[in-house]
This record gives sequence, structure tokens and C-alpha cells, in this order.
Amino acid sequence: MGTRRHAEHAGAAMWFRLLATVFAVLLLQAPAFADVKDRIASLAPSGLVFVLDEDGNELLAQNADQPFVPASVAKLVTAWLAMEELGGDYRFKTQFYLGDDRVLYVRGGGDPFLVSEELAVLAPKLLDETGTEPFTGIVVDASYYPAELRIPGIEATDEAYDALNSALAVNFNTINARRNGKTVRSAEEQTPITPLAISQFRARGPNGRSRISLTQEDPSIGIRYAGELLAAFIERSGGSVKGEISLGPVAAGLTPVYVHEQSRDLAEILRQMLIGSNNYIANQVFLEIGAQREGGPVSLGKSIRVAREIFAAHDVPDAMQLVEGSGISRDNSFTARGLARVLGHFAPHAELLRKTRAGSRYKTGTFSGVSTLAGFARTAEHGDVRFVISLNGGGKLRFRLLTAIERDF
Repeated sequence: MGTRRHAEHAGAAMWFRLLATVFAVLLLQAPAFADVKDRIASLAPSGLVFVLDEDGNELLAQNADQPFVPASVAKLVTAWLAMEELGGDYRFKTQFYLGDDRVLYVRGGGDPFLVSEELAVLAPKLLDETGTEPFTGIVVDASYYPAELRIPGIEATDEAYDALNSALAVNFNTINARRNGKTVRSAEEQTPITPLAISQFRARGPNGRSRISLTQEDPSIGIRYAGELLAAFIERSGGSVKGEISLGPVAAGLTPVYVHEQSRDLAEILRQMLIGSNNYIANQVFLEIGAQREGGPVSLGKSIRVAREIFAAHDVPDAMQLVEGSGISRDNSFTARGLARVLGHFAPHAELLRKTRAGSRYKTGTFSGVSTLAGFARTAEHGDVRFVISLNGGGKLRFRLLTAIERDF
């Protein structure tokens, strides 16, 4: 009996010591977390800062219930939707048909990365299938994208970020050239200069080197330029085009002689989109999400419906409003909790994002009066935490807040 009583006393003492240790740790942590919150509040008292640990526990929720305009942070959501609907190994396709009179028909499939380097790969493969006898013309079929399609937030400017989306466009529907008076030369060694590029740059391009979007007033110009640049690469590869470049449907009864699959899979395209924050790529991908599930032609309505269906299937709040895929529209509206939930689903693909020296992964967003930052912060105590930051200004301040999260959590 005495031995048992001694053991019971010893056990009780051990539990008291353990409880005392736990309480001591909690007492030490409480001021530490209070210090973090106070520090962040002092840096950005009106800013939105939301931090969740890997298990979804809230570490910090400052102004977290205020909806905010995400700007280019919206590309994070587009990337997740694309991985869910299309998959990382998805490849965009461009189809080629040959008429009896050797007219080459090209049907655009919305490839967002049909750049000069890709055309240099495409052209010789096309000639392997068609032979090098001259083509009597090129007809471009861009009907996969309706002519009236317009993306909210895209304005009629010469800025590259305002480039129109298209079923067939090259180099992100932009021209990169050097102009000296009326003389225009390509600013890229890999890109031949074409007559249409010269005329467009003479009309709108500044002196010196610049990248401009193709004209907003007539979307067909970008499509014609794509055909023109394709013809230039066909000639570089040993073929030729003797006739005109025009727009129209593929002739009835033809089957593809060559289907070009984009060299980059979707995962790589998304990485380039997120790192370069390319609006054109983001909306090409966003439009493909809807068409993949509901069929072509593409439309914003289809993609928005599919986005809502994916949100609902993953318990993403209804308050997440996405009207286009790049973040260029101020009508996009997110909640911190909604975006944090998306980040939780996107975590397996975090390596597609930029990385800080501390190992955090992030995406920025910037508008006049809007500065956002979201991603995964690498912390010593809590591992990789999800974070959302939205400020009314102060682009550098968002990174100071991220540093505080990295250091203090």
C-alpha cells in the first residue's frame, strides 16, 4: 500500500510539473504573438493581413473580413483552376490543313505561347508533312475565339499588357521592334520583321526600342500578323508562300495534315505566367478552362461558370468573384479566407511561384492604389504558412510585412 501511494504521489507530481511547463510555454508564447500582431498593426494599421498555419489555424487575421481587389494575385486562382480542370501536362494545339490547290489553312486553338522560338520548331515539322512546294496562300481560322470577345479591364492602348486575346496570335499579340524615324527593325534576333509589323510600328511605335500591343480597333490585324510571321518562318525553313494571307474558315471536308502541340506543357506555361505576370497568357488559359468543359468557342461566361463550379466543389466561399483571369479588372473581388483556401489547394504547385531568399513563395499584384501579395511564407516555428496581404498603397511595405511573418511566426 505504501509503495502504491508513493507511486501515485510521484505520478501526480510529474503531471503537475508537466502542466506547469505547458502553462509557462503558453505564457511565453502569448506575448510573442501579441508582439507580432502589434508589429504588423504598427506597420500597416489599415492593411489586410491574414495568416494560416498548415492545419488551417488562424495565426493572424487583421481586417481579414474586408473584400479586396486582388490585381495580379488573381493569377494564382487562375493557375489553380487550370491545374484542376486541364492538368499540368495539358498542351495547346494548332491545326493545319492543306487544300487541293495548296492553300494552307491554320486553325488557332488559343495557344498562349506561340512565340518565335515555337514557330521555329513548328515550321520545319509542318513542311515535313506538306512538302516544300510553294503554298498558294494562307487562310487563318480564328473562329475558336468570337470576334466580339473583350476582356474586362483591357483598354485600347499600345501597352503590351493591353494586348487582345485571340485564337491565333504570336508573341503574345505584341511586336517588339526598334524604330529610328521611319526605319523599323526587329528588336529580337529570333523574330523576322514583316511588312505588317513595320506599318504598325510606324503608325504607333515610339522611337527607340519598345514592345507594343497590336491594335485594339481591328482585332484582325493581330491574326493577319500571325499568318505573316508564320509565312516568314516557313520561308526560313525552306518553304515559301506565294499567295495572300487572309482570314476565314477551314474549307469543308479537310482533315488536319499536321497538329502542332505546344512544346511547353501547361505547368511550364503557368510558371512563366506567374513569374512574368503576363495578362495575355492568364486570360488565354482562363478561357481554355471554360471551353475544355463546355466546348468551343471560348467565352468568359463559360469560364466563369466553370470557376464557380470548381469553387463550390472545394468549399471556396461564394464571395470570391472572378470576372477574368489576369487580375487586370477592378471588378475582381476576393476575400482573404477564400484566397487562403485556394492557396491550400494550390500548395502542391507552390514551386511555380517566385521565391524569396528565406524560401517563401509569392505572387504580387499592383494597381494604382492597390498593392497585394499572397502565397506561402517559410517560418521557423510553423513551417510554410499561407498568407494574404492587401494594402491601399506601398508596394515595398507588403514585403516588409512578409519579412515580419517569416521572422516572427
